[in-house]
Amino acid sequence: MYYAIIGTDVPDSLSQRRAMRPAHLARIEALVAEGRLLAAGPCPAIDSPDPGPAGFSGSLIVAEFASLEAARAWAAVDPYVTGGVYAAVDVRPFLKVKP
Repeated sequence: MYYAIIGTDVPDSLSQRRAMRPAHLARIEALVAEGRLLAAGPCPAIDSPDPGPAGFSGSLIVAEFASLEAARAWAAVDPYVTGGVYAAVDVRPFLKVKP
């Protein structure tokens, strides 16, 4: 089943994001290689594809996991969690309807 992992950034997270990004992206690439990633990306803090110094307000990952517990366990050790980028993480079951 798919699960939506929604991370909400701490204020002024841009420097932490930059520092943790390579390790975070490596985990995302592993999901891609395993054929489990549906979508992933950051949420700009402003209405722009390049938010510049405004940075990001959070991220969304939608990926396949064996269970809600497995998705939560995966999210709990993400570098954006352990590196202090996210203030909170919400993991929810997700049903893909379209396309």
